[in-house]
Amino acid sequence: AMAHHLEEISATVAPGAHAVLLLDQAGWHTTRKLPVPDNITLMPLPARSPELNPVENLWQFVRDNWLGNRIFRSYADILDHCCDAWNRIIAQPWRIMSIGLRKWAHAC
Repeated sequence: AMAHHLEEISATVAPGAHAVLLLDQAGWHTTRKLPVPDNITLMPLPARSPELNPVENLWQFVRDNWLGNRIFRSYADILDHCCDAWNRIIAQPWRIMSIGLRKWAHAC
């Protein structure tokens, strides 16, 4: 799946440009078996550094508000709840921005 994801990103990189992707050190991001297109460089974040990876806070928000403390009746029920949570969060771009904002990353 990660190889296909990289192919999709690679296809959208402008000719002559190069993409740098920040990612955590999940096994599927760091395996030597992963084919990385020539127009992409993978830059792993340091281990155990969620403050550098704002999406971790977004996932926590989704779990805390829509997916946590539930008993799912079936796999389909899990999928339904996850799709609902995803659709709720993408309908709130202002919330995504506020959760992902890092004051230290913005010069005033």
